[in-house]
Amino acid sequence: MPVPPPHQGEVAGIVTRGLAALVDVAVVALGVAGIYLAWAGLVFAWSPLSFQWPRPGFATLLLIAAGLAVVYQTAGWATTGRTYGTATLGLRVVARSGRHLRWSGAFVRAVLCTLVPIGLALVVVSPRRRSVQDVLLGTTVVYDWTRAREHEASRAAPPPG
Repeated sequence: MPVPPPHQGEVAGIVTRGLAALVDVAVVALGVAGIYLAWAGLVFAWSPLSFQWPRPGFATLLLIAAGLAVVYQTAGWATTGRTYGTATLGLRVVARSGRHLRWSGAFVRAVLCTLVPIGLALVVVSPRRRSVQDVLLGTTVVYDWTRAREHEASRAAPPPG
């Protein structure tokens, strides 16, 4: 029987979670840049002779980024329990049941994480390493280096013996 990696299943701390969040911020920033370039391409296709680069306001970019972050996090947490950032750092968001979140729970957590990112700071002082979002929704972020398919298959399979 293979030996699990160190810390497998333990609750993740602030450093790992913070680094995962930074990776996710970069993914969302790339997504916003892609949306901007697609928008500029449509403007160019519509009127190439009078094309000027679009100049969205800061509030518009912030709303697009927030919306994209919520969609991105919701999809990741509801399908595999991971975003790209958490997968990169070997983390998984789980519900009380130990499974990934349902769509509604993933959406609420994504909204809270997007609108109140400082809630992650509670991990530093919480004895159970839980953020404000974790406390409110009963979620936990754990170290999990298994691939999503292996993880789900192991939960569905009966125990050996």
